[in-house]
Amino acid sequence: MTTDRPTPTARPIDLDALTLADVRAGALADRPVTVLGLARSGVALARFFADAGAAVTIYDGRPASELADAIWALDGRPVRLLAGPDVPPEAAWAGAALVATSPSINPDFPTTEPRLRAALRTLVDGRAGGDPDAPALVSEADLFLRLCPAPTIGVTGTKGKTTTSSLIAAVLDADPSHPALLGGNIGVPLVERLLDLTPEHRVVIELSELQLPTVSHGTTVAVYTNVTSDHLDRHGSLEGYRRAKRRLAELVDPDGALVLNADDPVVSAYAGLGGARSVPYRYDEPLPGGVGVVDDWIVAANVDRLGPPGKGAAASTESGRIMPIAKLAIPGRHNVSNALAAVATGLLFGIAPDAIERAAAGFGGVEHRLEPVGVFDGVRFVNDSQGTQPDAVIAALRAFDPPIVLIAGGRDKDVDLSALAAVAAERAVAAVVIGESGPQLARLFGAAGLARIETAATLDEAVRTAAALARERLAAGDPAPATVLLSPAAASFDMFVDYAARGRAFKEAVAGLAAERRTRGAR
Repeated sequence: MTTDRPTPTARPIDLDALTLADVRAGALADRPVTVLGLARSGVALARFFADAGAAVTIYDGRPASELADAIWALDGRPVRLLAGPDVPPEAAWAGAALVATSPSINPDFPTTEPRLRAALRTLVDGRAGGDPDAPALVSEADLFLRLCPAPTIGVTGTKGKTTTSSLIAAVLDADPSHPALLGGNIGVPLVERLLDLTPEHRVVIELSELQLPTVSHGTTVAVYTNVTSDHLDRHGSLEGYRRAKRRLAELVDPDGALVLNADDPVVSAYAGLGGARSVPYRYDEPLPGGVGVVDDWIVAANVDRLGPPGKGAAASTESGRIMPIAKLAIPGRHNVSNALAAVATGLLFGIAPDAIERAAAGFGGVEHRLEPVGVFDGVRFVNDSQGTQPDAVIAALRAFDPPIVLIAGGRDKDVDLSALAAVAAERAVAAVVIGESGPQLARLFGAAGLARIETAATLDEAVRTAAALARERLAAGDPAPATVLLSPAAASFDMFVDYAARGRAFKEAVAGLAAERRTRGAR
């Protein structure tokens, strides 16, 4: 790795003409490429371009001393690193043929670092004005979708997209002749897998509101869970957020399909966007060509497979039955909805109903989303650290029988929490609040009628307090098991680096409490 190798001037890369076959044939060899940001996506981009032979420059506004893990992940690849607050961002792409960005770096996002945002705006305006030397600009997600040779299934929504993406991948994986790959916003950048992909693969890509505004190419199938309100700090308004989410439907392959939640009024209105046919799903009798629920069974109503007209309906029984809801291992009505989306996608790709049932029944969920952590002393502990948005927390509270003790709080996301407060008062017997938004949540929960509210300074203290409150309810005669539910309704950044770190801390606190109980019991 070097820090001072100059980048030669080069004509911009024509992204519209670039193919994966070109990349494999050496089209990027010795071409100067700049990668902005050295987080997960930036590392993946740098490795992809370096492996394709490009002359890679990486820019990150953090000091190099804070990038040790990311630099190590480059595994010795020859790159030029420009790091630190004293480096002018535009110096990183002087003479570059292409600039590739991590999803959070966008000149239209107020959350992008101000100097970098301003420099990128100048670059974008220069390209729009016809500057022949301005390099092309592409995001990691857009680059992947431009070059991917396989059918793609894009999954988005305010909540449920990670569980739905993972379940779709599990269902598609039931067909060994078409290997399924899962990545995207779920934490696995897909760009560096491009060189391994063939048309026989099927790729499930979770796409967030960060990535969607940056993409110019759509997916073969677009799957929507729901669209409510989130990330208004980045998009400025509810309409701005919804506009970002709508992008996936607008760009979907006209020969593909839109898999839409008919129970969500915003999502159901996307039918007809992009020219692709719609496959609706709902927690009720299925609409024609869709998936639904009848007599506690997931059923399909003549869902046509992907392909040219006349390819035929997906395989199903005469009644359309796919599987009983009771066989789903993931709890909650909202997860039935997620399963409906996965079933619809499986049918589109010709997965047999019995294979769909086996895959869905064997799917135990994903980490930090209603993740069972342990049960002891009659108390069940559930990690829903990904529950950063009120609708997700409401769904979590409705997924378990009382008594429930809720642990909530963190960095406020500037969304309306009044509906959550009402459900918390209805479903929980107590709450333990933490973090910056803890006082606000305590006021809202109390005003809604929740009688028992405690405050904790740390997550470990919150777990101990919540466990004691749960045991009190059991001692008073409430039915076991009681549930201690971490579902914060807030971001994690006031106390943790991300929601995953918060979830791991919760699990460590539960493990420590369990070990203490075992030690006391052995005496």
